[in-house]
Amino acid sequence: MLNAHRFAPLPLCLLFALPALGFDPTVEEIEITGRVLSGEPSAQSTERRLTSEGVDFSAAGGVSALPVLNGLGADRVKVLIDGAESGVACANQMNPPLSYISGSQIETLAVMAGISPVSVAGDNIAGVISVNAIEPRYTDSDQLTWQSGYLAGAYRSNGDARQISLGARAASDSISLAYSGAFDDSKSYEDGRGERVLDTLYRAQNHSLVGAWRDDSQQLAMKLSHQYIPYQGYPNQYMDMTENRSTGLMAHYERKADDGREFHGQLNVQQVEHAMGFFTEEKPGSMPMNTEADEVSYKLRWHKPLNDQHTLLLGHEYHYYQLNDWWPAVEGSMMMGPNDYRNITDGERERVAGYAELRSRPGDAWTLISGVRVEGVRTDAGKVQAYSSMPMMGMPNVDHQAAQAFNAADRERRDTNVDLTLLARFQWSEAQSLEAGIARKQRSPNLYERYSWGRGVMASTMVGWFGDGNGYVGRIDLEPETAYTLSARYRLGAEDSPVQLSISPYYTEVDDYVDVDLIGTFNRGDSSASERHLLQFSNQDVTLYGLDVDARYRLTSLAIGQFSLEGALDYRRGERDRDGEPVYQIPPLSVQFALAHTLDNWENRLTVEWVDEKDRVDRLRKENTTGQYTLVNLSTRYEWERVTLSLGVDNLLDEYYEQPLGGVSIAAFRTGASEGFDPVPGAGRSLNAGVRYRF
Repeated sequence: MLNAHRFAPLPLCLLFALPALGFDPTVEEIEITGRVLSGEPSAQSTERRLTSEGVDFSAAGGVSALPVLNGLGADRVKVLIDGAESGVACANQMNPPLSYISGSQIETLAVMAGISPVSVAGDNIAGVISVNAIEPRYTDSDQLTWQSGYLAGAYRSNGDARQISLGARAASDSISLAYSGAFDDSKSYEDGRGERVLDTLYRAQNHSLVGAWRDDSQQLAMKLSHQYIPYQGYPNQYMDMTENRSTGLMAHYERKADDGREFHGQLNVQQVEHAMGFFTEEKPGSMPMNTEADEVSYKLRWHKPLNDQHTLLLGHEYHYYQLNDWWPAVEGSMMMGPNDYRNITDGERERVAGYAELRSRPGDAWTLISGVRVEGVRTDAGKVQAYSSMPMMGMPNVDHQAAQAFNAADRERRDTNVDLTLLARFQWSEAQSLEAGIARKQRSPNLYERYSWGRGVMASTMVGWFGDGNGYVGRIDLEPETAYTLSARYRLGAEDSPVQLSISPYYTEVDDYVDVDLIGTFNRGDSSASERHLLQFSNQDVTLYGLDVDARYRLTSLAIGQFSLEGALDYRRGERDRDGEPVYQIPPLSVQFALAHTLDNWENRLTVEWVDEKDRVDRLRKENTTGQYTLVNLSTRYEWERVTLSLGVDNLLDEYYEQPLGGVSIAAFRTGASEGFDPVPGAGRSLNAGVRYRF
């Protein structure tokens, strides 16, 4: 279950005026379908922590994988970092929201797949991932004093990967101050055959400074964050990240009145400077691509108890995103000059939203959440230009022609999106409950889906976050996606029961799903294996469904400790309505078993994961099949006073496998290591160690 606490907005001038009217923003907690993980930050990566909560990932860079929920990925999943949203600031989505926080900085995280209350977030059809690093903590003293700190290090032998993280906290009864920082570095890893997987190296650092103040009825928290990534390899993209700098400021105010009314207000500002190019001999090349993005948003929410059974939430939000994406001319190049290539100029994506949500407890056994959310979305972009207007090698300059057609088109689009959600929970007894929900969710296309215009092979292959080696062209008149989802969850077993079982089926129909049409082919090699498709974004209708099963059995306690058996099964299916063909990157069936052991401060875990072959693939994307495989992982953790030690082995048997959602290895193709586009292999055996010291 998930503790959902989210903010919601109105005009900025009211942000500090409304508290005087008696509103207060203490976070309300209410149970809704989802999984939750909380506790002190760990050295685990964000991806690994979320994978344990049922999230799949489409492989990308080492710290920038794209989340997938119920077969829907990328920005169909709404990711909230301390309540803030981030737009797409790269043609390959190399800087997704989850890349802006290290696993060691996470205080709590929660996953809502498929259906989420309208007060949590809009502009998504797959679900919501909420990650929080802000956790103000106070003392009983009026003196600001040192409270706690930590210094941690982690090492992974495969890739010679290292992480160093540290944090510090000081507080009084009214002031809380905290800093956290993390540095990650890795070389390219090796697969189960001992061969290096090219272009999987990376380096990143993240910093966060949080200050909070409170009195008896209100709290103001502010966070300053900064990220710097000097490089990050992408084996399944034609380009690499050569720099990413991001600075963000967040302010969150909350006030609570004596009669139960609450007000929450949040302001977010973020600036991103991003560059793509080449930096390693593992994927050589010469071409710069630059992106700059600015984002400003606010959220306001009012919470008013109507009576003992009903609570009303009213909210307003505003999000403004501005983007420039250009590719500087390369001196002396006939193909990349003499002009800068303007991919997106003055791109704008503006959202204005309002919602109403009713939370009810009509009886001791029932909980209901119903809501409606209306969003107005405006997108626009300025005029663009190709590298040159001259014919190329006696052939028409298709990029120049495409730029002329794009500039002559009406580029502004306005969408009105409506989300509807109904969630119900019936508690039969302490040991049994049934949850069910139905929702209508909408998402408007992002700027790259609508405004990427290049038709040439080089221009089109620079766009796309799918890791498939194909080329992508935008379409201005794309319609918003509309998803209709029905899901349920049956739970057996109380929190302290020896037997626990959860069964969760879901069914989703998506109208106007942003898919692709085939508009051409190209080949950069000498064999049919190197042929790729030129694709244009289009709207299609698709259907997705699946089943999640989680089970746990706690064995009788023995003198040598407590043992438990755990199991999980994930089944996904997705296909186009027009022909029944699979949509892209649907995870295959997977089954996981674990034996866990605890004895006082000592924890041990043996995990076996079996993944079926992926034979249902998207032929339009030339998606590769992958074989079935089994991974065995072993870990141990011991806490001694202020020190936590951890050891582990990933892929204990050094199994060779290809990632079902890993895309193709463009790096291997570019260096001649492969004649075609083979799947990206997963990591082989790795010995892992970590230490954390609290002071």
